[in-house]
Amino acid sequence: MVNLVDRDTTLCISLAARPSNHGVRFHNWLYAQLGLNYFYKSIAPEDITAAVVGIRGLGIRGAGVSMPYKQEVIPLLDSLDPSAERLESVNTIVNEGGHLTGYNTDYLAVKSLVETHRIDPALPVALRGSGGMASAVATALSDAGFHGTIVARNHLTGTRLASRLGWEYSTEVPGEAAFLVNVTPLGMRGPEESTQAFSDADLAHAQAVCDAVAMPVTTPLICRSRTLGLPVIHGGEIIALQAAEQFALYTGITPTPAQVRAAEEYAASQEALDATA
Repeated sequence: MVNLVDRDTTLCISLAARPSNHGVRFHNWLYAQLGLNYFYKSIAPEDITAAVVGIRGLGIRGAGVSMPYKQEVIPLLDSLDPSAERLESVNTIVNEGGHLTGYNTDYLAVKSLVETHRIDPALPVALRGSGGMASAVATALSDAGFHGTIVARNHLTGTRLASRLGWEYSTEVPGEAAFLVNVTPLGMRGPEESTQAFSDADLAHAQAVCDAVAMPVTTPLICRSRTLGLPVIHGGEIIALQAAEQFALYTGITPTPAQVRAAEEYAASQEALDATA
């Protein structure tokens, strides 16, 4: 499948400090399947303020927003959808005739996944991270009935997030934590890709694991958890569901569950080829 680009092509982008090909392949595969004259490109902005100004000035239809820009973009937008306003975190920008609105589709994805994976809300959570994505994941878990501890080195953002949810805050993983959730770059391709976000001692008490890292989806934490036979939710699942919601916001078309699975399988298969290249 080839996306033919011409002067009428609608451009969508993603903004990330460490861009991946996952979203690029997911969106462009769906565009081609559905015969849409859209094209998706990932970008590592040198200046996030200038990048957001460019979305408006260049008529870019939409932009995914990844770490570390999910909160930094907020004052640059014209309005926020309630999902982003409540979370104080934006992962999607939609351009309607020069008016930029921020959304958060991570929240919906996580809330859906803990239900479909049947993770018991009674399990005490240890969520590592306190940034924009952590806010979305923790709020989704809280709204699904979970309670737990925000584990973060940043005392200011960690205590703020914990206080907003009525959770605990700590710099260490509580011994009673049974649902371990990583929402940090630990395990992400780059300087920290070999780092397991939770120790084997932490995993000894775990009954379920979630890792929001999607590049790669086979992080050290996910691999070790599978070895131990623990139920896992990996970052590829999160990114697929949130990307499907982004796709609908950009195009006005909601892909079917089968199309979402096929797009994710395609993106994951190409990532596997990249890893062996």
